Amino acid sequence: MDYKRYLITAALPYANGPVHIGHLAGCYLPADIYVRYLRAQKRDVKFVCGSDEHGVPITIRAMKEGITPQDVVDKYNGIIKESFADMGISFDIYSRTSNAIHHDTSQAFFTKLFNDGVFEERESEQYYDESKDIFLADRYITGTCPVCGNENAYGDQCERCGSTLSPEQLLNPRSALSSAVPVKRKTKHWYFPLDKYEGWLKEWIVDGKKDEWKPNVYGQCKSWIDSGLQPRAMTRDSTWGVPVPLADAKGKVLYVWFDAPIGYISATKELTNQWSDYWCSEDTKLVHFIGKDNIVFHCIIFPAMLKAHGGFVLPENVPANEFLNIEGEKVSTSRNWAVWVNEYVKDFPDQQDTLRYVLCSNSPETKDNDFTWKDFQDRTNNELVSIFGNFINRTFVLMHKLCNGKVPPVKDELINDADRALAAEIAASKQKVENCLEHYKFRDGLFEVIDLARKGNKYLQDNAPWSLAKTPELQQQNQARIDICLHLCLQLTANLAILANPFLPFTAGKMCKMMKVVDRMLDWENAGKTNLLKVGYSLRAAELLFRKIEDTEVAAQVEKLKINLKQATSLKMENTAPKPAGQPAPAIVAETLEAPAQKPEITIDDFMKMDLRAGTIVKAEKVEKADKLLKLELDMGTEMRTVVSGIALHFKPEDIIGKQVTVVANLAPRKMRGIESRGMILMAQNGDGRLIFVSPLEVADNGSEVR
Repeated sequence: MDYKRYLITAALPYANGPVHIGHLAGCYLPADIYVRYLRAQKRDVKFVCGSDEHGVPITIRAMKEGITPQDVVDKYNGIIKESFADMGISFDIYSRTSNAIHHDTSQAFFTKLFNDGVFEERESEQYYDESKDIFLADRYITGTCPVCGNENAYGDQCERCGSTLSPEQLLNPRSALSSAVPVKRKTKHWYFPLDKYEGWLKEWIVDGKKDEWKPNVYGQCKSWIDSGLQPRAMTRDSTWGVPVPLADAKGKVLYVWFDAPIGYISATKELTNQWSDYWCSEDTKLVHFIGKDNIVFHCIIFPAMLKAHGGFVLPENVPANEFLNIEGEKVSTSRNWAVWVNEYVKDFPDQQDTLRYVLCSNSPETKDNDFTWKDFQDRTNNELVSIFGNFINRTFVLMHKLCNGKVPPVKDELINDADRALAAEIAASKQKVENCLEHYKFRDGLFEVIDLARKGNKYLQDNAPWSLAKTPELQQQNQARIDICLHLCLQLTANLAILANPFLPFTAGKMCKMMKVVDRMLDWENAGKTNLLKVGYSLRAAELLFRKIEDTEVAAQVEKLKINLKQATSLKMENTAPKPAGQPAPAIVAETLEAPAQKPEITIDDFMKMDLRAGTIVKAEKVEKADKLLKLELDMGTEMRTVVSGIALHFKPEDIIGKQVTVVANLAPRKMRGIESRGMILMAQNGDGRLIFVSPLEVADNGSEVR
């Protein structure tokens, strides 16, 4: 279909902390590359985003810092917005869900569904913290994940294994506000009947051939639909958020995942009076760029909301990336194990494109990838500096030395096969990069750009114009060949600026300055041409586009990570240490949940309910389309037992064969990815996040009871 306009969204970041490079790699950099490409093609495109300022993490951060939620969002909205601008993320608007226009838009959306009779009003029991006298939102409840055993899973999601949860599924739930065991109290909420849209979603996604979506996106959506959808509450008991616009809803706000995606609509309204052209016209292509943890909300829940409302376009694609780890470890804001964008900009001024390049070339497009500072150094020095930057620098230096600083002429009769081959490569590069970008393969597209520079280097080396000008006599004799070589290299340089612009906009700007051309030359229609720089046109001197990253810089950044981790771990220990009698315990917040205070006492009768037994892993394999799960076959002495465990990021299957483990043998069976798991492996987690098996000190008979 030929689209008249494009609406591109990037996931709304929570305004409860700065953004890190995992956020950039996940959705913001891919979205910006795609938008810059569309703009270069002169397509009508709007790029919208903004801070999500109503999530529970906001109120948790406010409690931690002893300030109001509004103070939190004001502070971090500014930091996030500046970080995006520093990295060249070129939103047409970066809005806020605390703005009045968003409150009005999301309330009107809710009212429309309410008046149409879409919602189901239900009274249910919800967890309540008696010590704080407050109903607990999902994120205010923590406990043990029933899938992977993470003791610090949230009531809506386990951030270790990625499972979507409900508070009722958590084992040993506790309040994140006080560590108290929550109780159930009745409360009324409005539910969106997602189950009634199951047939339509199946028709739209599965039967509608959305299998051109990324496999991780399509697979997760199909799994959800196949498992059966359930109604979801669209309101919460809280004082922070968009108030529910009903007379009998005092003290209730819209569920953050109801109002947050509507933020895309309200931001577009704020941007242009023609907002409905982008949201309500069938000739608009809507694309959501997100991380994989937001797939369900953008592909199942939000489309169903739009369908129920009526009149809105649906997303054509949702290219979700996987996660980016840091130095072999999962990013953890609570442990301060992250590379923060605002700190990177300070540590590496004027090196924004260096980070953009590394994150794109190592993008987690199909699987979780790992960022290391050594790889950052290697890719910068060996690719950006030695290939891309080196070719352009050599071309400009030789042009000034051998061609009087001007674009040299070409004698057609002297053009040889090597010249024609390079011109053909230049022409073909446009379509190669274009095909990659149209299919959201940004890593492959960037490779094609670097590969063109690599071919330019080889051509320059093979022709060796410096050898043809070793003496004035030789130069005069060979000037025509020198001119052809450097003319083609300059035209290739102009093409590199066009093709690299979506990926490396700061670099493309510097190249335009060196070539003394206006930004209009970067229009996509100019790519592939070999007449962009006119004969006789004088060019500026060479400017180094990139600099090498030194060993000392890499060492400093690795040490910084270690220091941050040590400080964060010390802070957790301080926050969870026993307090003297009469001294109130500090509020437990998201940043300290990974090192929880001691759980409430249990009786010997409670403990005796658990059946702990020794078992040996005889077979281990990855679970298909689940990066974090391993399927284990355990020898339990009298039987073989299948257990699905969320330890794949910590152990290779082949390394744990023969390992004896402690198993919770009487845990109720649970299906995960279609596999029935019968038990749970006991694990310990070190302060650095590393998992360790809880095993018998000596080899025990399989099936032996652990007491």
